[in-house]
Amino acid sequence: MHHTTRDLADPEQVPAWLGGAPDGIRAFLDEKGVPDGLPFLLSPRFEYDTELNSYFHRPVLIDAPWNSNANRARALAGFLTFLERSRGGRSWRDAGEEDHLAYHQWRRRDEAGPRVAGATWSQEVSHVNQFYAWAVTRKLAGAVPIPQRARRPAPPGTVCAPLYGGELVPATYAHDEGGERIEWLPPASYRRWRDTGLRGYGADGLPSRGFRGRWAARNSSFTDLMVRTGMRLSEQASLTTLEVPVSAGQGGYQKFWLSGSIAKNASARWVYVPGSVTRELAAYAELDRAEVVADARDAGRYRKMRRPLVIDDPERPDLVWAPGRSKYRVNVKMLGPAERRRLLAETEEGLEPAMFWLGEDGWPLAVSTWKSMFAAANGRCAQQGLGLSCHAHLLRHSFAVVTLEQLQRGHIAALAEMNPGQRGHYTRIFGDPLDWVRRRLGHRSVLTTVIYLHALQELEMETRMALVPDRWEDPRDTPLELVADDSPPTAGSSL
Repeated sequence: MHHTTRDLADPEQVPAWLGGAPDGIRAFLDEKGVPDGLPFLLSPRFEYDTELNSYFHRPVLIDAPWNSNANRARALAGFLTFLERSRGGRSWRDAGEEDHLAYHQWRRRDEAGPRVAGATWSQEVSHVNQFYAWAVTRKLAGAVPIPQRARRPAPPGTVCAPLYGGELVPATYAHDEGGERIEWLPPASYRRWRDTGLRGYGADGLPSRGFRGRWAARNSSFTDLMVRTGMRLSEQASLTTLEVPVSAGQGGYQKFWLSGSIAKNASARWVYVPGSVTRELAAYAELDRAEVVADARDAGRYRKMRRPLVIDDPERPDLVWAPGRSKYRVNVKMLGPAERRRLLAETEEGLEPAMFWLGEDGWPLAVSTWKSMFAAANGRCAQQGLGLSCHAHLLRHSFAVVTLEQLQRGHIAALAEMNPGQRGHYTRIFGDPLDWVRRRLGHRSVLTTVIYLHALQELEMETRMALVPDRWEDPRDTPLELVADDSPPTAGSSL
């Protein structure tokens, strides 16, 4: 799997295998309407299948988020690689149900296979199924090689719109994905993970003198923003200095508009940032970020950037233009994540990236770098004997559960003090807490947000279970001095 890019330098000598390539590959991509970052697949013999890759050239996928397209291409590449290596080099056009079932056996059950989780497998099957459904409608394949079953009836009021119609779904979907199991961290657990994994605290909860975390403040600010706003990793990593609030607002919160160009499924929305996090962001912008920008500027890195997009008018910082072209400007809100990485702002000190989160070299940090940051923090927690681990989406879950619990508690408390007429008026004005969280998360349907109710139910159950006595024995078998005592037994005592 590869991705298109216009930023590669032209080779000084054209290799033989590029002899048939069109002149001016950038102009060719422009003519075909192929954006940077669009995935394409090559065979093990470096063959480019035009019909296969035309699947990614459809408008519905050209405008899809980069990571979603990458997941589609990776799932398809996995199945096609299996056909090549384990099914005698069979073409994707000739794949049958027996090939898919063999892939399922290896991918999920084989001792020598990866044994992926149910959620991972179901997502892969969905992507491959969508590709073949498209290929069959284009008469590029004879049949979908995935066995199908009838779609289960949806709950009343649910609107189902399959990509290619029909009432059939893959029969090999996993049933162990645990849809009601939501992983999240209570605030105290999150702070312990952050302080140990990102700030280098020891097992005693105190700063460690041996920790040399150059980017501890930046990384902890990044995760604090995520756990307090519920933004996705790709969304937060694509923010510019024009969007991130760095000054205190009224009521302790600042809000900014997350544009649809970087939000998944174009779910543009307001994002509310607490005052404590705003202060962290301001400190990062004034110290660590300013330092790496100055170093990169002195090294002349920004002047050497290929195909930059520049904000050159301080009076209109929301408009950009491409140097060397006409002064046609575009609004920053229209730029996707890949274009934002090329975005420079002309300041009094000189050029600097408009992206907010920067690395040691002064360039914007990639999503993969942030994922590595989470992995390193988890490793540090393990070394300290702290049984906590975290990933970016878990912080999103944590925001949803904690926020929903607090809103629900306040909502119920407010309703309890009102008469029926007042309660109806209150609900019409302030709405349902679940719907508020849905909008903050950027979910299309409240049915997606409902999964967090299961976590609240589990949280309530854990609270209630704490009230259940530890002793269930017949009181006649319990020593008199321990009757009605719910304290844990001491070592060596009998129950």
